Amino acid sequence: MDFREIPADVLVDAQLRIFRGTCNRTGKPVDGAILVTGELGPELYDSIVTSAAVICARGGRTGHMQSLCRSRGIPVLRVDALELDDLVGDVTIRLDRGSVIRGHGEHFPRAAETPAPGIEGVESICVVIADAADIKSTNDIAPRVARVDSYFIREEFACLSAGLSPVDALRAGVREAERYGAAVAAELVSMVAELLPGQRLVMRLLDLRSDDAARITTGIEVAHEANPEMGLHGARWLLAEYHYPAAFRALRAHLRDHLGAAADRVAFAVPFINDGDEFVRLGDHLGLTRDTPLGVFVETPAAVHSAAEFCAAGASELFVGTKDLVQFYLAADRGNHLVAAAYQTRHPAVLAALRQTVRAGRDSGVPVHVFALGADVDHYLRHLPARRLMVCNAELRRFAGAVELSA
Repeated sequence: MDFREIPADVLVDAQLRIFRGTCNRTGKPVDGAILVTGELGPELYDSIVTSAAVICARGGRTGHMQSLCRSRGIPVLRVDALELDDLVGDVTIRLDRGSVIRGHGEHFPRAAETPAPGIEGVESICVVIADAADIKSTNDIAPRVARVDSYFIREEFACLSAGLSPVDALRAGVREAERYGAAVAAELVSMVAELLPGQRLVMRLLDLRSDDAARITTGIEVAHEANPEMGLHGARWLLAEYHYPAAFRALRAHLRDHLGAAADRVAFAVPFINDGDEFVRLGDHLGLTRDTPLGVFVETPAAVHSAAEFCAAGASELFVGTKDLVQFYLAADRGNHLVAAAYQTRHPAVLAALRQTVRAGRDSGVPVHVFALGADVDHYLRHLPARRLMVCNAELRRFAGAVELSA
């Protein structure tokens, strides 16, 4: 094979900067291989989590499956679509150069390492994970994780880890919905088992867009939406889904049966929601009392302006979903590499929205957790009043060795 270096955009970075592996173009799981695919989707979950790296032709830094890779420490590179067919056999990935190398070529000097961010001023860290193994890998670096007091899991990632198809289950009647809820709860129980004293687990309720749902749903037709990002998902989908309350009741009952008093270590948050009225209606839909803790994900401009309203309506905590917030504030699709330059996590409008949300929570006495990519941690700590951060598991572990995390 002739030597050739193919330029690539590094969408998800990793600690190991240079490594060689075999390309996997099958879409099937191959342990330690480099998955090569046009784009990442939930149907590739098993292939992604067993891969050493991913090379794709489409997608942005903060797409949904890129977020999975960021949590697991799996690097993702994007190459030009015309180059994808040439990636076969063994290749060398150079994250330090932003390239993929075919064949064996000359030695390239190692690029300078990016210094780890300093987080000395952080009061609380919520770690974004994909499964129980991520909790264990972070807690294994104790006592340097004293500020890690919570872990965050998306319900859809718990589904994928357990091999569940939520739409199929929820549309098959109450009994199947209850089985689904118990299966998700079993995943949460395994995660709670890995928590250290004083830590808790937060699950964001199901937020499955129609395009992603269609890829993992087999027995039910999923309605096509021209713009799924702004379609029927998040809180509006939960309100419309008739059997989701049965699944949620079964989930909570399973937690109580298997964890007892420790079930209180599992909290929940509502995704993609706009205002306090929607929050109250969803609580009623799920059969929750007003004193049941329920958090809110602030991901839209409307939610930013409703932050104080959420607090007044009884939200127990706010989580700022910066990745979605950026795309809606700047009208730049997080998964579209053609507008990557417009997707700016430090844009003045984005920073103003983050400040407004943090201050609304502070004024109401409600904790606010702001998600930050590893590269943005320093910037956010300097320019925001935020002292509670959400960071991905692998990114936290990457700089844990360089900074003291204990109080």
